[in-house]
Amino acid sequence: MYDPTCGSGSLLLKISDQAKTSVTLYGQEKDAATSGLARMNMILHDNPTAEIKQGNTLANPLFLNEQGSLKTHDYVVANPPFSDKRWGNGVDTENDPHNRFEGYGVPPAKNGDYAYLLHIIRSLKTRGKGACILPHGVLFRGNAEADIREALIRKGLIKGIIGLPANLFYGTGIPACIILIDKENAQNRKGIFMIDAGKGFIKDGPKNRLREMDIHKIVDVFNKQTQIDGYSKIVSFAEIEKNEFNLNIPRYIDSSEAEDLQDIEAHLLGDIPQADIEALQNYWDILPGLQSTLFSPAKRSSSTNQQYLSLQVAKDDIKATIYQHPEFVRYINDMNQVFSQWQTRTTAELKALQPGHHPKQVIHNISEALLATYAGKALIDKYDVYQHLMNYWFEVMQDDCYLIAADGWVATTYRIIEEKKNKDGKVTKTTDKGWTCDLVPKTLVINRYFADEQKAIDTLNAELETQQSQKTEMEEEHSGEEGAFAELEKINKGNIQKQLKMDNGELTQEDVKILKQYLSLLTNEAATKKSIKAAEAALDATLQDFYPTLTEEKIKQLVVDDKWMATIDKDIHSEMDRISQRLTQRIKELAERYETPLPQQTAQVAELEQTVTGHLEKMGFSFN
Repeated sequence: MYDPTCGSGSLLLKISDQAKTSVTLYGQEKDAATSGLARMNMILHDNPTAEIKQGNTLANPLFLNEQGSLKTHDYVVANPPFSDKRWGNGVDTENDPHNRFEGYGVPPAKNGDYAYLLHIIRSLKTRGKGACILPHGVLFRGNAEADIREALIRKGLIKGIIGLPANLFYGTGIPACIILIDKENAQNRKGIFMIDAGKGFIKDGPKNRLREMDIHKIVDVFNKQTQIDGYSKIVSFAEIEKNEFNLNIPRYIDSSEAEDLQDIEAHLLGDIPQADIEALQNYWDILPGLQSTLFSPAKRSSSTNQQYLSLQVAKDDIKATIYQHPEFVRYINDMNQVFSQWQTRTTAELKALQPGHHPKQVIHNISEALLATYAGKALIDKYDVYQHLMNYWFEVMQDDCYLIAADGWVATTYRIIEEKKNKDGKVTKTTDKGWTCDLVPKTLVINRYFADEQKAIDTLNAELETQQSQKTEMEEEHSGEEGAFAELEKINKGNIQKQLKMDNGELTQEDVKILKQYLSLLTNEAATKKSIKAAEAALDATLQDFYPTLTEEKIKQLVVDDKWMATIDKDIHSEMDRISQRLTQRIKELAERYETPLPQQTAQVAELEQTVTGHLEKMGFSFN
């Protein structure tokens, strides 16, 4: 595995980590400090035999064979500097000793994207494979780059192109692409597999980021060469030639969303165009009875041969009608059963984990099983479900698995010590913030074994909230100029007691009653807080004594059933809610769009105008 512009070595390490067998790593980096960092990273990540060399790859490639020509590799990956304007420094393009430009042409002097790509191609073995991240412009720019692109296409070297979202990489906001080179069977290749993955991302601060679901979908679709409308397509060389060897992905894949068209006749006469309802066909395929429950054919003729449907239920009843319909209930039950099957298998697999297991293999196994479980299921995207699992894995479950791999199923507790340091870094104060357990949080044990004690604390907290609410109401009601609290600079126990003590008859009986009532609330509030503190301390002490008694079986139940599976279950079932919400929102949107036809609106305007005119005439104004 070779990276000609390896930087700190992160790409090499990621590829090595994904490889199913051990691989030898080679990398070259121009910057001396960065290449040193790459060597350190190789050692830290258990790749001490990796070879990292420092130098300009294009001007002075350092991985050579005994004859002095470029050493070739099975795999090459690279994320070279975009549009490098100084790529030609030290490069003799007319007499390149490594023949990197022969048969392709020389890249523009001020743009080195293809220089790096040609170096990669020359560094591959006869059956070698490479992947290079380049700016999107390499797919369509003209002149010398167009000639190089045509030569690459005619030789069949480009197996695939993956269009990526904009603003993905630091240092630039332009969209990029991955060009996949495969020399194996290049002469027999008849087309290029393209993927438009430009819309699959999530905002992450100022940049965009590919989610796990986006990456997995790209890999699945490319490996299986699956053609998906608006996402992926095998583009023949003949079609590419018709487009003058322009590889700009939108020329071949239309990923634009269909325009939500307005229907003039429906605005004039009411009802919902049947075409809008047919656009929801993926719902009606499994919920045909729901469609007939919600809609019926409109009883009117159309001047455009367009069919229209009338909504059969009140707009506010759409959601309830969908949720309660037998077909939708049956669909939800079927989906619950699908999850339950995966949950049963996965729970057994997770409870069987032993110290020394490999967490990365664990998440691979259960996530692939989840994808397979939801493959082909109606209305739900398996990659959305997969993302819920991966989110929870990175947030919580991954750390838990590493704890189990290191220590086994033990609920180890520890004190939380907060340190305060001075400017020299010396600890000047330590504060004990209590205790905790990473693998088995207190809430899990409380919910399963001490629910009654927690319920009592919750009741006290509810009482405290009521008392504080009553205080707030009294403060708002009696803080005016003539209110009982008007003379107080600050409403508290001391000031109220002082005012009552110093009263010379200036306070009314009602004022005295209010002040004493407020004091009573303060007393009750303090007592409730004291009770809460005592109850929480007692429960905390009980928990600390209880943790050492937890058996391995109980810990597995708490972690796998109550912590992991309960959270994953909730997250994945949120997808079911989204399914019904999308349908509900779309139908409601269409109903509101066409619920008031233009003649009715005109009549309403005329009626309102007449009402306003009548009021104006009564006020002495009239308009001719």
